[in-house]
Amino acid sequence: MKKKTVYIWMGTIVGLTVVLFAVIYFLHLQDKAVKVASAVKGGPPTLSFYIQGDMSSPLDKPMDVAKIGQFVYVTDTNHKQVQVFDSTGTPIFKFGTQGTGEGQFQFPYGITGDKDGNVYVADLYNNRISIFDSKGKFLKYFTDENQKPDFLKSPGGLRIVNNNLWVTDIQLGKVFEYDLKGKKLLELSTAVDKDDPLNAPNAVAVDSDHNIYVSDTGNQRLVVYDKAGKFKRVINGSIDGKGDSKFVNPRGIGVEGNGTLLMIDNMTHYLYGFDKKGKQVFQIGGLGADKDQFYLPNGLFIDDKGEIFITDTVNQRVAVYY
Repeated sequence: MKKKTVYIWMGTIVGLTVVLFAVIYFLHLQDKAVKVASAVKGGPPTLSFYIQGDMSSPLDKPMDVAKIGQFVYVTDTNHKQVQVFDSTGTPIFKFGTQGTGEGQFQFPYGITGDKDGNVYVADLYNNRISIFDSKGKFLKYFTDENQKPDFLKSPGGLRIVNNNLWVTDIQLGKVFEYDLKGKKLLELSTAVDKDDPLNAPNAVAVDSDHNIYVSDTGNQRLVVYDKAGKFKRVINGSIDGKGDSKFVNPRGIGVEGNGTLLMIDNMTHYLYGFDKKGKQVFQIGGLGADKDQFYLPNGLFIDDKGEIFITDTVNQRVAVYY
């Protein structure tokens, strides 16, 4: 082959390579721009993929989810265990068995993690919160100031925010804030006034302004408080929260970086988004197993990158959105 021909072929290959990388980079920028635009406008998120577990042990009634470090931890409630996945949804390991002893569960529900990667799991029926290391080794029970692990009646939702633990007690109808040594910092039990008690509060979230959000499940509403626990407003899908609620069993909640409040409604099977004033900005979902559909969804978690994880209990999966 002549040198000129060789040079022509080499130039063509180089040119095609440059074009290919340019296309890939352009698509990357487009994808990033779409994500940024979605985050800024507070619009509905985009489905990325599902986490379902492996063929031998698929999730069975996943109730809550949290990304702790690089791993995604899911309470696999009917299996009485926690399943752990990498960021792509690949199963890594699992821990927990049925029982009442250390490292065992009867109804693992809420899950969260601290800055050291330790995993906190609320057991609704064993009336306690167990703490594990990142690899699933049982460390201890979370206790109150009296060193009692059973100081709660039915711990449900868990979130660690600013190194403090928030927990909902479904049976007591209360929401608590503790430091990680077990000292109680705040207790919420009512909404508008003392004659308006919370009823089976299920999940709790705190935004960057330290506003507190509670899914008051039995009252079919979300309740918003300021950082001191003073009532601010009710969100129920009606104008100013003063009309009949459109929710049926509101469950998992979280706040995006732009301030949009997300809530998953268990029995209408919808994901709702609300602005900072409580006005609805989007609604997606509905009963089913197709894309953007749910069947009795329960838990919701937003990581520091803005990814959204939703446990879809009957569909036996976790839907991951961005």
